[in-house]
Amino acid sequence: MKILVLHGINLDMFGKRDPQHYGTITLPEIDAQLRKLATELDVSIETFHSNHEGVMCERIHRAHEQDFAAVVVNAGAWTHYSYGLRDALAILRVPVIEVHMSNVYAREPFRQVTVLGDIIHGKIAGFGVDSYLLALRAAVSVSRAA
Repeated sequence: MKILVLHGINLDMFGKRDPQHYGTITLPEIDAQLRKLATELDVSIETFHSNHEGVMCERIHRAHEQDFAAVVVNAGAWTHYSYGLRDALAILRVPVIEVHMSNVYAREPFRQVTVLGDIIHGKIAGFGVDSYLLALRAAVSVSRAA
């Protein structure tokens, strides 16, 4: 089983950006923890990051033709306004799990808005790096149940 993990805009700045909300862990460290958990769960993962919306949408388009069982996505700020990203994810025929490191509901009102809500299988937020790990576990669980 293969799971695709997508990291959106500005997430390459984890470890440098707003440690109060995101902690000090870096994106490569998050990916390493995801790979370790994937091994424990006996699945493979591919991680992908882009700060460019079109590049992210093109990666999602390619995923549609590939053999992924689920997608975990932290779209960053795109979560709140990117209908292009939403439409690309809606093309997928596999469960999509939305993830956020911070508790978006305890932050600014605009961060509580998601354009992805009606196309995702579920959302995990507010647990730092554990949000990603929980999302991977959820993606595997939903995929194995299907």
